Amino acid sequence: MSSSATESYRAARDLLLELRQDPDRARTEFRWPDLGDRFNWAVDWFDAVARGNDRPALVIVEEDGSSVERSFDEMARRSDQVAAWLARSGVRRGDSVIVMLGNQVELWEVMLAIMKLGAVIMPTTTAVGTSDLVDRIARGAARFVVCNEVHADKLDGVVGDYTVLTTERLRDAYELDVPPAEHPGTAPGDRLLLYFTSGTTSRPKLVEHTQVSYPVGHLATMYWLGVRPGDVHLNISSPGWAKHAWSCFFAPWIAEATIFLYNYQRFDPGALLAQLRERQVTTFCAPPTVWRMLITSDLSGGPGTLREVIGAGEPLNPEVIERVKAAWGLTIRDGYGQTETSAQIGNTPGTRVKPGSMGLPLPGIPVALVDPLTRERVEGVGEGEICLVLDGPDGRPLPLMTGYQGDDGRNAEAMADGCYHTGDVASRDEDGYITYIGRTDDVFKASDYKISPFELESVLIEHPAVAEAAVVPAPDPVRLAVPKAYVALAPGFSPSEETALEILTYAREHLAPYQRVRRVEFFELPKTISGKIRRVELRAREEDLAAGTARLSGSSREWRVEDFPGLRGG
Repeated sequence: MSSSATESYRAARDLLLELRQDPDRARTEFRWPDLGDRFNWAVDWFDAVARGNDRPALVIVEEDGSSVERSFDEMARRSDQVAAWLARSGVRRGDSVIVMLGNQVELWEVMLAIMKLGAVIMPTTTAVGTSDLVDRIARGAARFVVCNEVHADKLDGVVGDYTVLTTERLRDAYELDVPPAEHPGTAPGDRLLLYFTSGTTSRPKLVEHTQVSYPVGHLATMYWLGVRPGDVHLNISSPGWAKHAWSCFFAPWIAEATIFLYNYQRFDPGALLAQLRERQVTTFCAPPTVWRMLITSDLSGGPGTLREVIGAGEPLNPEVIERVKAAWGLTIRDGYGQTETSAQIGNTPGTRVKPGSMGLPLPGIPVALVDPLTRERVEGVGEGEICLVLDGPDGRPLPLMTGYQGDDGRNAEAMADGCYHTGDVASRDEDGYITYIGRTDDVFKASDYKISPFELESVLIEHPAVAEAAVVPAPDPVRLAVPKAYVALAPGFSPSEETALEILTYAREHLAPYQRVRRVEFFELPKTISGKIRRVELRAREEDLAAGTARLSGSSREWRVEDFPGLRGG
């Protein structure tokens, strides 16, 4: 291994750990490590801290109470064996390997092993269908697919020059007597990861990451999460998506913490809380949907050994934050990032959290707000598209993807004018705190006022009848467009006129006049396989309804403020 690369990496990490309560100094003093002309995270970092280390690296508990635990040393040795087995199966440096596994030990072993070979990992959720696999194998030029036998039939009839390797066959690897894996000679700019985005607005994009953009870039994610050596970290996310790699792979092991997984089939908030306490979890990250369900259970048992609680995926509504703080004395911290990058913005440990704000730019991340119309950078207080500066003093941001593979048009658009454009709009206050507004293509105008769907949805989900909501513009002859809410109802509520009146009344009472939701429809929200709402389909549906090329089905009904005399005139 390259001892100089390991030492440089450790020095950068240790500085962030030292300055974990001083983000101003961390932003000023932190520099990305100089790794020379070759780097491989699995060898230069993981193996360096894992060999001879008997502390738990990975703990997975099943619903029935059974569990599996692997030490750092065991993960290093077993990934050596798996790497040798993959090599004997034909995997070579540079080959793209689809990894379609759940939360099982083999997932972590295979990812480390592929890195040790200098091959390319294509994380893929087990929820994909055959058509998704056709696209991924073709666009990603996959040479191998690693999956469980139960999912192998999804590949029946999928053409391509690839080999299927099942975990049942993988068990042969554990019988091999092999030496520690040698460094594959990968350079920092060599490919390591290919991620398909969830495709909320169009065909999924294929994001390419290097040997450093995620493995080194997630030093910033570690800083945001507040993970320390010896911690037990639990993150709720599904394998195959970027957040799983962020918080169930890189960030905890960068910190030399234990990755803990509770592998449930059906979410049970009480059971999760019991595991948090029993397994002495210290840092916990979960999406808003999980936090909202947790506060419906009994929090009186306390937080156990929890020190850091984090929300990710979208900002949390203030009620949830306050409920958790009142019960546990802990403040849920928010953050922001994308598949295309590491964490970019965050409320870090020990800093003041402003409700609704994502926090401040993280160390090493050159965040700017850019006016979407003029393309000029917004200084000080204001709003604009969240961008990463490409032409700063340090050049291209290290955690940024190389680009969208095979899509020159999208790359040119995303990297225009000396910035990487996230497509997300935010505001910045006098203290530099950044607050999310919405996607550039989701924000719309009604009566010449700019409407952020996210702001309206955050209010609507506070109503007990609303499980989920998506706000889109509905064409209107007077106002150009009016906010319409598509609502998925919570259990126990019926899609009735009374429920519609309750929700529209609640919106009237809790939103500014120009923001008021004026139409509501109870609807099964269209989603990507990662669970994100496809507002693009709902916007298209509204346009078709207005044009008369579509109509409400017999089982669906739209209610408008005009239908209720008491709501008119607002």
